[in-house]
Amino acid sequence: MTTPAPSPAAAPVRASREMDRPPVNVSFEFFPPKTEEMEKTLWASIHRLAPLSPSFVSVTYGAGGSTRERTHATVARIVKETDLHPAAHLTCVGASRAEIDDVVRAYKDAGVKHIVALRGDPATGVGTKYEPHPDGYPYACDLVEGIRRIGDFEVSVSAYPEKHPESASLDADIDYLKAKVDAGATRAITQFFFENDVYFRYLDKVRARGIDIPILPGLLPVTNFKQASNFATRTGASVPAWLLKRFEGLDDDPETRKLIAAAVAAEQVTDLVDRGVTDIHFYTLNRADLVYAICHLLGLRPDAAPAVQAMAV
Repeated sequence: MTTPAPSPAAAPVRASREMDRPPVNVSFEFFPPKTEEMEKTLWASIHRLAPLSPSFVSVTYGAGGSTRERTHATVARIVKETDLHPAAHLTCVGASRAEIDDVVRAYKDAGVKHIVALRGDPATGVGTKYEPHPDGYPYACDLVEGIRRIGDFEVSVSAYPEKHPESASLDADIDYLKAKVDAGATRAITQFFFENDVYFRYLDKVRARGIDIPILPGLLPVTNFKQASNFATRTGASVPAWLLKRFEGLDDDPETRKLIAAAVAAEQVTDLVDRGVTDIHFYTLNRADLVYAICHLLGLRPDAAPAVQAMAV
């Protein structure tokens, strides 16, 4: 007995859904380079992704302000040399209010209109107790208020679908998100997650609390499973067993890992968009190829006029 062939009518369902989708907006996170080689990699990635016209690109800020100068230099260069809209990360750690206010004013003078306001990890390292600077902004909600007092910035904040590792509960974490919104936050970007139901359950809880700002899902395309697992351990994100199974036995097979990574990422973004998500934030780790492929899958195509005007490194 032969197995019946799939009905020809079933094939166009996915394609029809994709043709009817609303446009998807994307944004990208980068981190400031430490070396000349990393600088080249960063700007090659920016050059690759810029023509996709992201809503914004963010640049991270190291614990204790350890990358403050490099973050500022990267953001300033994006403003000067591209048509992109950069968002500078800023934390409460290791600086007084006066010092942080000076950084905010410097961004304002450089033409930066968007700041990602974070409490930040302790300067002594992840897993140690956070201690506010005696003269600083104690927490992210205080930082948001300070930023909005200095200028009419867009202010993004973090959100944790599986709660921040230091929070007592998810409800307490949502209370804190509400405090950041009440202080003037205009957008939240989630910590990465691998199960989309985690995001949608979180979104239901957030909306039930009257929080109506955009909550962008933050996605980490996995190319190095061990690295992603370490990130997840530090941030409180769960790693499902099925994902571990997908990458099992591929530690020494980077080419196959790339193919599996593309398949996993494609499944996740396609499901998000099919369920109504129209804005997605990618943690790029300064690598463009997989993110670019995902964006292509979402229907994004390079603009005729690239957003990057000058690329000399």
